[in-house]
Amino acid sequence: MFTRPVVIALVAALLAGLGLMAGKRVFDRASASPWPATRAVELHAPREVSAFNLAQSDGTRLVPGELRGHWTLVYLGFTACPDVCPTALAELAQAQKRWQALPEATRPRLLFVSVDPERDSPARAGEYARAFHRDSLAASGDLPALENFAGALHLVFGKVPGKHFDENPNDYAVDHSASIAVLDPEGRLAGLIRPPFDPAAIADDMTLLTKAPVP
Repeated sequence: MFTRPVVIALVAALLAGLGLMAGKRVFDRASASPWPATRAVELHAPREVSAFNLAQSDGTRLVPGELRGHWTLVYLGFTACPDVCPTALAELAQAQKRWQALPEATRPRLLFVSVDPERDSPARAGEYARAFHRDSLAASGDLPALENFAGALHLVFGKVPGKHFDENPNDYAVDHSASIAVLDPEGRLAGLIRPPFDPAAIADDMTLLTKAPVP
C-alpha cells in the first residue's frame, strides 16, 4: 500500500502530466493562429467547445451562448486555496484594471470556476472572485458538470486528501491546472495563458484582441 504522502505526490504528478498532455494536444493539432501576435496569450486556430452547463453566482445558468460577445479568460480554482488561486486572481485583477477603459459591451471578462463543489456554492465562488475585482464572473456545478467543462477546455483538476482526511472530511485540497483558458467572442477555445502571469502583458494582449476582427 502507498503511504498518503506518496498518494498525494502521485496524484499531483498525474494532474501535471495530464495538463501538459492536454496542452500539447491543443497546440500540436493547431494550425496557424488567425489573430495578431501576442506576448502572454498563446493563440491557436479557434475550435468549438463541447456543450456545458454550470450555475453562475447570480443564479443564471452558464451555457455556451453566455460566453459569446467578449473575450473570456477562464481560471479554475477554489475558495479555500491557500496561495496559488489568490495570487493568480490578484494578478488578473491588475490586468482587469488595465483594460477597464474598454467599452463594456466588448470588454474582456474573467470567469472564475470553483472546482470544489463540496465547499463552494456558486454564490460563495462569486463573493470570492469579486473580492479581487468587482467585474469578475463566477460559476460552479456538480462534479460531473465541472469535469465536463474542464475537459472541454483541456484543463484538469482533482481532489487531494489531507493528512487527517479520515477524521475530517473537509481536510483536503484541490489540485488544478494553473493555466488560463482563453475563449474568443464566439465562445471558442482560442488559446492559453501559462504562469507566471504578467498582468501588463495580459492586459495589452486582451486589448489588442478585443479590437481585432473575429475570423
